[in-house]
Amino acid sequence: MISILRGNIIEINPNSLIIDCNGIGYEVYVSLETYSQFQDKKEIQLFTKLIVREDAHILYGFYSKTEREVFNLLISVNGVGPSSAIVMLSTLSVEEIATAITNGNNSLLQKVKGIGLKTAQRIIIDLKDKMFTFADSNGSLISNDNKNKIEALNALEVLGIPPRIAEKHINAIIKDNPSSNIEEIIKTVLKRL
Repeated sequence: MISILRGNIIEINPNSLIIDCNGIGYEVYVSLETYSQFQDKKEIQLFTKLIVREDAHILYGFYSKTEREVFNLLISVNGVGPSSAIVMLSTLSVEEIATAITNGNNSLLQKVKGIGLKTAQRIIIDLKDKMFTFADSNGSLISNDNKNKIEALNALEVLGIPPRIAEKHINAIIKDNPSSNIEEIIKTVLKRL
């Protein structure tokens, strides 16, 4: 599995890049967001996802791990292929996608070319509980420095606590004591339930 590419951009187009990695040129399909991040750069690092089909091996590249994670979630939905996921990431930001899914806003998802009502509804149903790690209760993106919240949410979900209930308690704990570590957050939530 090819997970990261680091090298020099040989060719750049709005939907793809060719990256020279030690003499080997990899063609990588990208979203417009990723394209815009690399327009003025020569040497780059790209997070990738390799899709293997009968007739091709296709690399998709992303500026951030978050964008790649959202791409992986989108392609896990029946009826959403890699091309549709890239179009979605080109049309909407990661934050807009997370907000639309967590708030059940299928009209925003339908603005993406190729996404109809049924597909938008399927995306919301399949991913609503999985997108909470990308959005807080207001539907905005969780900052990267708030890893304790994400890890506590994941741990509590493994323990069988519904994500929305866990998130509500975690937000209250972090508001009262922002310096709480993961263990303290989990123990406090379990005491409150």
